[in-house]
Amino acid sequence: MKPVRVLVVDDSATMRGIITSVLQRDPGIEVVGSAGDPFEAREAIKQLSPDVLTLDIEMPRMSGIEFLEKVMRLRPMPVIMVSTLTQAGASVTVEALELGAVECVAKPDFDGLVEKVKSAASARLRPLGERLRPAAPSAGYRLGNKILAIGSSTGGVEALLTVLTSFPANCPPTLITQHMPATFTSSFAARLDKACAPTVVEATDGAPILPGHIYIAPGGVAHLEATGTAAPRCRLVESPPVSGHRPSVDVLFNSVARVYGDRAVGVILTGMGRDGAQGLLAMRNAGAHTLGQDESTSVVYGMPKVAFEIGAVERQKPLSKIATAALDLCAASLKGAA
Repeated sequence: MKPVRVLVVDDSATMRGIITSVLQRDPGIEVVGSAGDPFEAREAIKQLSPDVLTLDIEMPRMSGIEFLEKVMRLRPMPVIMVSTLTQAGASVTVEALELGAVECVAKPDFDGLVEKVKSAASARLRPLGERLRPAAPSAGYRLGNKILAIGSSTGGVEALLTVLTSFPANCPPTLITQHMPATFTSSFAARLDKACAPTVVEATDGAPILPGHIYIAPGGVAHLEATGTAAPRCRLVESPPVSGHRPSVDVLFNSVARVYGDRAVGVILTGMGRDGAQGLLAMRNAGAHTLGQDESTSVVYGMPKVAFEIGAVERQKPLSKIATAALDLCAASLKGAA
């Protein structure tokens, strides 16, 4: 296989050198060039046609966000945002992920950068003007007694926005594990809370799991589990990574399978790797309904593909149909709670 061709964009020559050094340790990656600002990057893209772009948030002459928006409108390509772990950096990075950046890494450790670059090279991207528009929240939704668990990774920020902005204010209690660095998930939850009818929060240990609420697993620090039946609560477990991740989708799904059995619905969205597949299978074996995002609408058809191949996915749906399908499965039947 040909190496993944990468263009590194950062206003710091030192940082460009560090990123280049990290990437070039892997023979499957070739750094074809670097640029100190978006204007240099624009010319380099024309000349070099890289497969993947690493892009700094803060740069002179034009911000990384402004440049990203232009790239995604005019010449969509896989972009990995490089950001500091500050709250401000995290907030802007989440905005970049909404615009279509496929992944983010944090300075100065660049955890998982090599793997993310390789995965990004196969991402399916659409121009900004062709993105899916969320459906309006369901009117008169009749809530049942089921809990909803969702797992996602690469491309998941945009996918979750599409799904959750279609949810009514009285949505099923919803637990989500999205692979993100530490501190980024609080910004993501805040942005979702502004955009969605339900209340969206970063999960805290012991928080009651309530209808009309969506709980996001905190990035990098703990796994999110569901616990309790009569009075269900969030539990954060600071144990080692599972399936290569913390938080892990497998941990969330397995806990929901144990606690709720057939009173749950599981959804696996776009993402690289296989995290969540075995957990979703456990949910299905426990009687839960399960959904997987289809290949045509996944930015990276990794996690949902593995889940489908092992029989964990009951039905595959395009992203635009996921919200309606999940809500219908969680809804109360005409004869009573589902």
